[in-house]
Amino acid sequence: MDCVSPILDVATRLWDCTAKRAVYIRHLPQNLNSLRTEMEELKNLYEDVKERVEREEKRQKKRLRVVDGWLRGVEAMEKEVQEILAKGDEEIQKKCLGTCCPKNCGASYKLGKMVLEKMDAVTVKKREGSNFSVVAEPLPIPPVIERQLDKTVGQDLLFGKVWKWLQDDGEKVSSIGLYGMGGVGKTTLLTRTNNELHKTRVEFDAVIWVTVSRPANVEKVQQVLFNKLEIPKDKWEGRSEDERAEEIFNVLKTKKFVLLLDDIWERLDLSKVGIPPLNHQDKLKMVFTTRSKQVCQKMEATKSIEVNCLPWEDAFALFQTKVGADTISSHPDIPKLAEMVAKECDGLPLALITTGRAMAGAKTPEEWEKKIQMLKNYPAKFPGTEEDLFRVLAISYDSLPDEAIKSCFLYCSLFPEDYEISHRKLIQLWIGEGFLDEYDNIQEARNQGEEVIKSLQLACLLENVISPVNEEGEKDEYLKMHDVIRDMALWLAGENGKKKNKFVVKDGVESIRAQEVEKWKKTQRISLWDSNIEELREPPYFPNMETFLASCKFIRFFPNRFFPNRFFTNMPIIRVLDLSNNFELKELPEEIGDLVTLQYLNLSRTSIQYLPMELKNLKKLRCLILKNMYFLKPLPSQMVSSLSSLQLFSSYDTANSYYMGDYERRLLEELEQLEHIDDISIDLTNVSSIQTLLNSHKLQRSIRWLQLACEHVKLVQLSLYIETLRIINCFELQDVKINFEKEVVVYSKFPRHQCLNNLCDVYISGCGELLNLTWLIFAPSLQFLSVSACESMEKVIDDERSEILEIAVDHLGVFSRLRSLALFCLPELRSIHGRALTFPSLRYICVFQCPSLRKLPFDSNIGVSKKLEKIKGEQEWWDELEWEDQTIMHKLTPYFQSDSSHYK
Repeated sequence: MDCVSPILDVATRLWDCTAKRAVYIRHLPQNLNSLRTEMEELKNLYEDVKERVEREEKRQKKRLRVVDGWLRGVEAMEKEVQEILAKGDEEIQKKCLGTCCPKNCGASYKLGKMVLEKMDAVTVKKREGSNFSVVAEPLPIPPVIERQLDKTVGQDLLFGKVWKWLQDDGEKVSSIGLYGMGGVGKTTLLTRTNNELHKTRVEFDAVIWVTVSRPANVEKVQQVLFNKLEIPKDKWEGRSEDERAEEIFNVLKTKKFVLLLDDIWERLDLSKVGIPPLNHQDKLKMVFTTRSKQVCQKMEATKSIEVNCLPWEDAFALFQTKVGADTISSHPDIPKLAEMVAKECDGLPLALITTGRAMAGAKTPEEWEKKIQMLKNYPAKFPGTEEDLFRVLAISYDSLPDEAIKSCFLYCSLFPEDYEISHRKLIQLWIGEGFLDEYDNIQEARNQGEEVIKSLQLACLLENVISPVNEEGEKDEYLKMHDVIRDMALWLAGENGKKKNKFVVKDGVESIRAQEVEKWKKTQRISLWDSNIEELREPPYFPNMETFLASCKFIRFFPNRFFPNRFFTNMPIIRVLDLSNNFELKELPEEIGDLVTLQYLNLSRTSIQYLPMELKNLKKLRCLILKNMYFLKPLPSQMVSSLSSLQLFSSYDTANSYYMGDYERRLLEELEQLEHIDDISIDLTNVSSIQTLLNSHKLQRSIRWLQLACEHVKLVQLSLYIETLRIINCFELQDVKINFEKEVVVYSKFPRHQCLNNLCDVYISGCGELLNLTWLIFAPSLQFLSVSACESMEKVIDDERSEILEIAVDHLGVFSRLRSLALFCLPELRSIHGRALTFPSLRYICVFQCPSLRKLPFDSNIGVSKKLEKIKGEQEWWDELEWEDQTIMHKLTPYFQSDSSHYK
């Protein structure tokens, strides 16, 4: 009996082992199917996670390392699983003929065991991927951001002092105040300091630039610091000013940083902001600019530096560069006359630049003598007061060719300090004011408006701002006024300061008292920006008011509340009313119909649901702007057609659910009835409304901005007059053609005068059946092109088509004015253009998820301001590009696969 027990134990163990191995072999087909299913589920999870990552990366975020490792791990595991499945299928095929037994039990056993182990590994990967609540994090903000700066003149000595004190060099200097009169170069000196910190990489954790302006706003400065210091949102949103100051202090007390504050007008309490005490010299350095030495004292600056006017040699050199060598040498008498003008500027850089540009192009001595005589009517020196500065700067104003342009210039002062003014909106306001009335239609007025802006920029009265996209997602150009020039413009608008309230501009004033409003009775223009008026018992009477701008306000029209309903009855000659961006504005009073002189009405981005029927009374209304009014219900029948003077109608991204079917078609029909309509911005969502547009030559001539979002449209016919085209989610769209009067012209010997000369902005997205955009060769003015999510698109321009070869493409200038090119998620895209192009205007290019695109059509002579950034994983053809020039900026942000040389 004792001998039998060990034998039975051994036999049992052998049976268990054999049975387990048999299970591996017997269940191999079932386990292979299970592994295949598990891997498919993991693959779906992988695609979901990858899509989340790519979406976050589009928002300029960086994927987490653990997520990136997981993605690469899944890719590697997929290959391993595929190999196992292939071996398993092969092993099953090798079973003995007519039996279920494998030919090689050992191999089948190992494979079966491997299948189960891999299933466990796949399960673990699935569990890991399901736990990713966050897949990416914001990219770190660089410690110093370089700022745009022209070559400086005459500041080397001052800069040397600032730089020495910043580096200490034996002196404990924690704060430096740069003070001096407006336009003397304080901001330029501060910018040079910032850029030198960027260039030399001095060991500071951060260099923070804040434009303070006036009034000094603690919350505004805190917000800049919040963005720079990457404070968590949960420690910021909903917190009080003091709590935010604590968060800023807790971060900054551990860092070594430089704070650059520009344009301070009054003492800024740094402790309220959260800035640590300035006696921590090894931690904090601060440099600020101000127009007042007293502010330096109140800010307790360790060192104060007065920024003076330029010495004569530097001043005359700066003046000559702005006048231009061609003008200076155009007559022997002009150099001496130029010295006389430059001396009148007394070395003030802004005055030298302004008067120099005003004299540019004056190539006869008589022109110079006339303007010198004008200049001598003003004080010759600058004691430091703003009035003396204004009188010098007013030379450019006095030199403007006519009163209309002068009015356009003064009008720009209605916007807040440092505000970036949209070209488009500014010109529309000018039209509403009647400044451009001499032109027959909106298009001519807009063209002239652009010319006015150019002339004001050349006169250095307006500055250009590079902003690719405006607040509503449109491509636009921007400008702004230097704060000194803005103050001078307001001074001029008030008849050299004699009438203080002719223009009333309030920016960021928390509460405007009723007594102050009473003083506005003779006001011509009122502009309120983020400013609140106390409750008024009675509506004020404004007999002279022509303009009322109340953008970014919280306005409610309730009886006896803020503005009583009778408010609009007291503006007998008003022309312009802008209530845009008032999100709390939900109702428009019926009294709006009393404004019979109104020519411009902007209600964009308000919460208004219904427009009162009384709006039909506005027979002089020329511009009606209703953009982004998401709660707006359909306009009453015959309202739009009753506005007999209407020239510009803009209504898009507005209550899309209502802009369909009969209403959308009716709106177009009413617009067609208007005699003077010349500028329409609208979106269409169905085939019938598109057909209504195509059946009307008048509507086609008037459409300037068009968005199509129609799932079932297969063919789009373009008007020759369109300026902005957006085609979104037209899933069945196959082709785009050009409609000229009653003919549909496809690509064949297209006359130059029939080109899409006005089209400058094209956005195509979600058009899966669209193969190319060859029709763009007929858009010589195209500036912005964005194409995304068009799965079938193979070429942007198909220059191999026979009908295209018959056209003088070079004469049309394909992409010659293109400034921005963005290509996203185009898996089949192989070519942008088959021929090499120069792209002389290109500033920005972005290629993302275009794996089949192997070559960009850049001519070898193309110029760029710097070589495109080298990115890990890019293909060899990209490395071979060598472009050097100082005129054009290109940026490329492709996304590369981690395991391939292709970019995606």
